[in-house]
Amino acid sequence: MRRQARYVVIGITDSRKQWFPPEVMEVIKAGKVFSGGKRHHEIMMDFLPEDAVWIDITIPLSEVFKQYEQYDDIVVFASGDPLFFGFANTIQRECPGCEMKVYPSFNSLQMLAHRMCLPYHDMHVVSLTGRPWDKFDEALINGEPLIGVLTDKKNTPQAIWQRMQDYGYTNYKMTVGENLGNEEKERIYEAPCPPRGSLNCLILQKTNTRPRPFGIPEAEFHLLNGRTKMITKMPIRLMSLSMMQLRERKTMWDVGFCTGSVSIEAKLQFPHLKITAFEVREEGRELMEINSRKFGVPGIDAVIGDFLQLDLSDYPKPDAVFIGGHGGKLPEMMKKIYQELEDGGVIVMNTVVQSSYDAFVQTAKELKMKLEEPVRIALDDFNPITILKATK
Repeated sequence: MRRQARYVVIGITDSRKQWFPPEVMEVIKAGKVFSGGKRHHEIMMDFLPEDAVWIDITIPLSEVFKQYEQYDDIVVFASGDPLFFGFANTIQRECPGCEMKVYPSFNSLQMLAHRMCLPYHDMHVVSLTGRPWDKFDEALINGEPLIGVLTDKKNTPQAIWQRMQDYGYTNYKMTVGENLGNEEKERIYEAPCPPRGSLNCLILQKTNTRPRPFGIPEAEFHLLNGRTKMITKMPIRLMSLSMMQLRERKTMWDVGFCTGSVSIEAKLQFPHLKITAFEVREEGRELMEINSRKFGVPGIDAVIGDFLQLDLSDYPKPDAVFIGGHGGKLPEMMKKIYQELEDGGVIVMNTVVQSSYDAFVQTAKELKMKLEEPVRIALDDFNPITILKATK
């Protein structure tokens, strides 16, 4: 069985005047097989031996690693610190246990902080390079004082700035670093000045604290046709979220979201959650958008359609589900949810009428779910509400 290749991964900047310590220069001089992106090849070609073999790092990466298998020793050039969202991590994933030595350079966010003379030891770092918005949204909602963001051609500084404006996060100053280290093209500017190229990163500095309520009064939500009875009241909402134990959960479904109050409250208090909200009425789409933006809650995936007719395979499986409406088809809905629910996951529902109470309890028993002790709450002149919970 052929042994795995040995890797030396060297971090470089975007400078056309690279400098390396003697140890790294010896590695390059002794090397035979080199690899990196096309830009790295352009920067490093004058340093390489005349008989050097170069392997471009391109997509799909599986083809790159097939080429690596032909050689015993490979020198890889990567941007900045190869262990900071870099290619050294990819090598460890694709070749677990392989022998590897890393010579880091400054990563782009470090370089930008240096240009700004900004202490960055408390920086919260988020990568949007080929990644969804989830971690960025979480950092915004949490109100991190200093956020460093790695961008890509889709999630540009302009796109990031616009998302922040859409959800009311005007309490940050954005500084963008472009082509950092490149003597001819480097540029530092503040948003919303448009970028000139795609090689950039940014740092957000919080200028003031945005309000983040614990419990949103129902009167502050935009309602479905102004119908106040179509929204889960704040104390009931908070108790329902408490019963779902969302701090330990990863994915929540809100089935029958109407105004979106439960989803919005959940995301606001537990920003790490991946939330998918379902609603049969088309009006729900606009309500969710209006209310999400009003309360600064990006990242909720709103799905419009009959839940019982939807193909749920495209959505992340939940470990917590809130049923806000069932249209008289609670048993069918619970059984469909149960098929997707992770082991240990919970279903929580509020009910006023006895028939819904009985249907929830009976269906949970049929599914062999563990029923928790119901919680009964009476608010003002409203009928008492019972909060039900079943665990898979």
